[in-house]
Amino acid sequence: QVQLVESGGGSVQAGGSLRLSCAGSRYTANMAWLRQAPGKEREGVASIEAGSTGYADSVKGRFTISKDNAKNTLYLQMNSLKFEDTAMYYCAADQRPWIRGLDPSTYTYWGQGTQVTVSS
Repeated sequence: QVQLVESGGGSVQAGGSLRLSCAGSRYTANMAWLRQAPGKEREGVASIEAGSTGYADSVKGRFTISKDNAKNTLYLQMNSLKFEDTAMYYCAADQRPWIRGLDPSTYTYWGQGTQVTVSS
């Protein structure tokens, strides 16, 4: 079992920045950030595995995923935020080495989410 706890969400004006954190109860190699806006399906935002990262096209160049393995903590630095980035953000993890990438349906462990609201 892996427990995940997100923090760092909040309200910000368009163009602003936020940094999300996700503290894990144990080390997990493959992790991701995903989000869900009202009325929309959950979508992958960024993933990290073995030092390799991946991003959704909508956030490339604006968001950066990183991981501190010593602290079992995942981060998402979000810059140049847009109104359309408004969503509940979740971190997810999986201990199976073949589970990776931005597909929300594949991850086993999820945090409770942290809300990000961007005003235009």
